[in-house]
Amino acid sequence: MRDDFAYVDELVPGIRWDATYATAENFIGAPVDGYLVNRVVGTRALCAALVEAQGKAASIGLGLLVWDAYRPQRAVDHFLRWAAQPEDGRTKASHYPNIDRSEMVAKRYVAPKSGHSRGGTVDLTLCRHDTGAPVPMGGHHDLMDPVSHHGAPGITPAEAANRALLRSIMEDCGFLPYQWEWWHYTLKNEPHPNTYFDFPVA
Repeated sequence: MRDDFAYVDELVPGIRWDATYATAENFIGAPVDGYLVNRVVGTRALCAALVEAQGKAASIGLGLLVWDAYRPQRAVDHFLRWAAQPEDGRTKASHYPNIDRSEMVAKRYVAPKSGHSRGGTVDLTLCRHDTGAPVPMGGHHDLMDPVSHHGAPGITPAEAANRALLRSIMEDCGFLPYQWEWWHYTLKNEPHPNTYFDFPVA
């Protein structure tokens, strides 16, 4: 691993994580290329910003639960290969119920180049500080559906408030939101804005 990257859990005290792409619990239904262990990696700049965000969440009895940060380019390539394959229905109901697999790129849920591969982007949610249980957000990570968009109708007022709280914390700590995914944030001043890395998470 590069010197300016680190395991997020080693630099952000109290953070929780579940690297779903290292498991079968994700939208392709299998471990993703480049994820060899259930750990989350990010740049040291990302980790420093997450320390601040974790502190803000902890002050109101919450914490951060991270699903992904740095993503090897080989994982992105795996997503693209999968999206081009015939539909098998295994994860459609849980992750993309209202679109076809072939539409994922056009609808911006999967991209040939991901900000994650630069090390300055994170997928996360808020969780209860005491139990680690995620707070209700009106849809789960990698639900490729309009309900995942910021400002989406069809979620409860409490869920909308939780999304707004997460967004407020992240923006206060130097992150920018992604309009189509409530869980996705990128550092405003990411250290590698033009470099896409491919070392594995190992």
